[in-house]
Amino acid sequence: MTKQQKPMPSPIEADNLKSLAGIRHGFFTREGGVSKGIYAGLNCGRGSDDNADHVAENRACVARHLEVHTPEIATPYQVHGGDAIVLNALPDITALPKADAVVTATPGLAVGVLTADCGPVLFADPKAGVVAAAHAGWRGAVSGVLEAAVAAMVNLGAERCHIHAALGPCIHQPAYEVGPEFEAEFTAKNPDYGVFFEAPHPGARVRFDLPGFIAQELQRCGIATVEPSSLCTFETESLFYSYRRAQARREPDYGRQISAIVVA
Repeated sequence: MTKQQKPMPSPIEADNLKSLAGIRHGFFTREGGVSKGIYAGLNCGRGSDDNADHVAENRACVARHLEVHTPEIATPYQVHGGDAIVLNALPDITALPKADAVVTATPGLAVGVLTADCGPVLFADPKAGVVAAAHAGWRGAVSGVLEAAVAAMVNLGAERCHIHAALGPCIHQPAYEVGPEFEAEFTAKNPDYGVFFEAPHPGARVRFDLPGFIAQELQRCGIATVEPSSLCTFETESLFYSYRRAQARREPDYGRQISAIVVA
């Protein structure tokens, strides 16, 4: 790469979304971008302590890659909740709406979410021209953020039978150790959720199957197709930022990858 060339992002694409006419999307990795140090690569998290100019350039790079009509990606202020919002334009970055899913029917406006172990889910109804992005950590998923995203899409004219959803890279069960209080909170909501907890051997702390739980909740939404996650953010350092990996290493902070989708 010459001095004049900028590193390019290399997002992962879901087969069920890639095949849809008039839809562009990407589960962006940390490849490309201008951030340095522990943020090296395409850190798109404004909430990190990374250089703000580097984050802005990384987000602009994502927008250029998706060939959108705006210089940025529309993302909310994520709070690990169950709310979805509709956006028709880029929000004011000094007063971002608090939500964990963002929906739009505005062509050329890319909507996205930031993750660093939680599950990014992208949705599209190509017939209605409606897309959405959801940030599904365990708390958001159990609070109904996925159903909220689908319901908001339907309110904009989408039909469940035409909605396709894909889960991007997130932390997988072997790396997601949790305590008994976590499992108890889940199973108190629904005893059937116990199938998503498993100890690797007798006496070990249990591990939680976040992608399995998200996939089940998506199936319950009654949508056309659901594509599961295949890569673990914790285990694949070359491609992904990971909150839990940073915690295990006692690093002071961590980057965030972005996942985005747009009606072309």
